[in-house]
Amino acid sequence: MKILAIETSTMLGGVALMDDSSGLIAEVRLNVKSTHSERLMTEIDHLLRQAGLKISDIDVFAVAIGPGSFTGLRIGLSTVKGFSYATGKPIVSVPTLEALAWNFPYCRYPVCTMLDARKKEVYTALFKWDKEGFLRLIDEMSIKVDRLLEQMMPYIHGKVVFTGEGTLLYRDTIIEVMGEKAIFAPPEKMIPSPANVASIGIRKATKEEFSEPVSLIPFYIRRSEAEIKNNA
Repeated sequence: MKILAIETSTMLGGVALMDDSSGLIAEVRLNVKSTHSERLMTEIDHLLRQAGLKISDIDVFAVAIGPGSFTGLRIGLSTVKGFSYATGKPIVSVPTLEALAWNFPYCRYPVCTMLDARKKEVYTALFKWDKEGFLRLIDEMSIKVDRLLEQMMPYIHGKVVFTGEGTLLYRDTIIEVMGEKAIFAPPEKMIPSPANVASIGIRKATKEEFSEPVSLIPFYIRRSEAEIKNNA
């Protein structure tokens, strides 16, 4: 089974190709000041050409469904929908914060994932490794960091790993509250990986946990500014 995974939840997005038998084929990640709409198709074309594959060779398409950048999520989802309609191949959706937590499989400590939600909030969730995957101790939500740290306390009995761009923005607050209990991920582990999206996607595809393209929408958590203004 060959899977093409797209991750556009943050500025540092990318694409990965994976095979369930041979593993990761290729991955591209790029953090530049251009939108995903300007570079995503070029990245996909480059990846397929280098791998000697065509889009018709892909068996499943995986997409990071959010939360994250509203525009980025829409671009990623519309791209995989287009591929699915064109090829007749299925889609699996992968929660972005879960893909970020998968930077730390088998971790003995809880993993707190944070992405910048603006308005002095973060998109966040708290995970714990259990046997073959991550369990959610706290579900995805948008919240101010000080309130998040309060809600985390009942689940923290030692150290906790913090990862994601949100932890960089609010590092001082985290240290002030958590002290030596806080472990900050290294830079290369601070972003959701397209390869993780592919890996989780294969697991879901094996269980036939496919998403219906027509009804599949991004997992925003909260409404966009445009929606708020239109409903005002």
